[in-house]
Amino acid sequence: MATVLHRIEQWTVRRRPSADAPRVPPARTGRLPIVALGVLALALGTLQSVVEPALPLLQKELGIGPAEGALIGNTLLITGAVITPVAGGLGDRYGAKRVLVRLMAVVSAGGLLACLAPNLPVLLLGQVLQGVMVGALPLSFILVRKHLPAGATQAAIGLVVALFTGGGMVGTLMAGPIAEGLSWHWMFALPTIVIIVTTPVVARLLPHDPPIPSDDRIDWPGLLLLSGTLLAFMLGLVRVTSAGLSPGAGAIAMVVVALAGGWVVVERRAVSPMVDLRMLAKPTMRNACALTFVVTVGSGMVIFLLPQLFAVSGDGYGFGVGTTDIGLFLLPGAVAGALSDSVGGIAARRFGPRAVVVVGTVVTAATMIALASLHTAAWQLVLAKVLTAFAAGVGTTALLAGTATAVETRDIGIATGLLVVTRVIGVALGAQAGGAILASGTDPLTGRPAESAFVTGFAVAGVVAALSLFVVRLTKKEFQA
Repeated sequence: MATVLHRIEQWTVRRRPSADAPRVPPARTGRLPIVALGVLALALGTLQSVVEPALPLLQKELGIGPAEGALIGNTLLITGAVITPVAGGLGDRYGAKRVLVRLMAVVSAGGLLACLAPNLPVLLLGQVLQGVMVGALPLSFILVRKHLPAGATQAAIGLVVALFTGGGMVGTLMAGPIAEGLSWHWMFALPTIVIIVTTPVVARLLPHDPPIPSDDRIDWPGLLLLSGTLLAFMLGLVRVTSAGLSPGAGAIAMVVVALAGGWVVVERRAVSPMVDLRMLAKPTMRNACALTFVVTVGSGMVIFLLPQLFAVSGDGYGFGVGTTDIGLFLLPGAVAGALSDSVGGIAARRFGPRAVVVVGTVVTAATMIALASLHTAAWQLVLAKVLTAFAAGVGTTALLAGTATAVETRDIGIATGLLVVTRVIGVALGAQAGGAILASGTDPLTGRPAESAFVTGFAVAGVVAALSLFVVRLTKKEFQA
C-alpha cells in the first residue's frame, strides 16, 4: 500500500488546473488540522486492513468458502482502484474539503453496513462503499499543498502517509483481539466510529478551499464500466469454482466481455479517460504493465493463502490459530511491505528496474516453490510473507520509478496511474485465484481445504512469479533503452 500512496502523491502534485483558472491565494492553516487529517488517515488505514487476518473467521461465521471469502477484500481493492484516478479531479472541481467530507460519509456508511452485516452480500456492499477511502488520500495531499507553506508540505504529506500505513499495522493487530473478545462486527465498527467523529473536526478546522475550474472531465462511464467488469469477473470465478462450467457461469462470462468491450470503447473515445489506453501502445508502458500484473498476481495469491493456512487445522498440516495470532504472524510482512517502497526507489536508481525485478522475481519464485514443500512450522510462513511482501513491493516500486523516468513529463501522472490500477487488479485477481484453488480442493464433509490445495496454490504462485523472468527476457531491449 505504501507504494500506491507514493504514486498517488506524485499524481496529485503534478495535476495542472485550467489555464483560465482564477489564482485565489488559499488560506493558511496550522498544525492542528493536519493532526486531525492524520488521525483520519490512521482510522482509514485501520479499517481497510482488518479483513486480511480475520478472513478465515469471517468465512466461518458467514458460512462461506475460500472463493467467496476472497471477494470480501477484493471488492474494497476494486473500488479503490477505480476511484483514485477521479478523486483529484473531483477535488479540483468542487473543492477538496467538500469532496473529502462526502467521501467520508460514503466510507462511514460502508463501515456501518459492514459492522451490521447479517450475510455476505451486505458485507460486500459495505466493502464496496469503504473502498472510496483511497480517494481521500489524493484529496488530503491537495489540501496540504493548498494550506501549508512549501517547506512544510512534504512533512505533512509524509505524516498522512505514515499514519495511513501505520493504521494498516494497527488494523492487522487489533482485528483479532476485537473479533475474538467482542465480535467481528466490532472490528469494522470501532474504526468507523473514529472516522465519523474525526470528519466533522477536519471539516471545521480546515479552511475552505475554493474550487478550481478545470478543462478535465470526470470519466464516469469509464469508472462504472471498469468497476462492473472487475466485479463481474470476480463473481464469475466464484461461480465457476462452486458450480463448475454452467449456463450461469457462461452468462456471467458474456456480461464480462460486454462490459470490458464497452469500457475499451469508452476509454478510447473519452476526452479525459480514466485510464489512457493509448499509453499501452508505448513499449515501455506496455512492458511495465505486463510485469506489474504478473508480479502482483503472485503476490495476491500469497496474501490470501497464508492466513488460510495459519487458520486451518488438518491432519498433519495447518496451525489452527485464531485471528489474534494470525495478525501477529502477518505483522512482520506488513512492516516489510511498508519498507519496500523507499528501498525499491533507491535500488531502481542504482541498479536499474530490470535488475531489481529479476532479483525480486527469483526471491518470490524460490520462496513459493520452497513453501510448497516446507510449511510445517509457523516461522516458515512468516519468513515467506516477509520475503514475498518485500520482493513484490521493491519490484513494483522499481517499475513505477523506472516508468516515471522513461515517459514524457506530461505523461507521468497518466502512466503511474495506469500502473497503480494494474497493480490493484493483479492483487485482486491473485487473491481470487488463490480462493478458487482452495475451494476446488475443499473436502465437502469437513469444509477444510486439503493440504494438496495449498501445495498447488503455492506452486502456482511460484510459477506465476517465474513468468516475470520470461517477460523481462522478452523486453530486454526496452529495459536497456
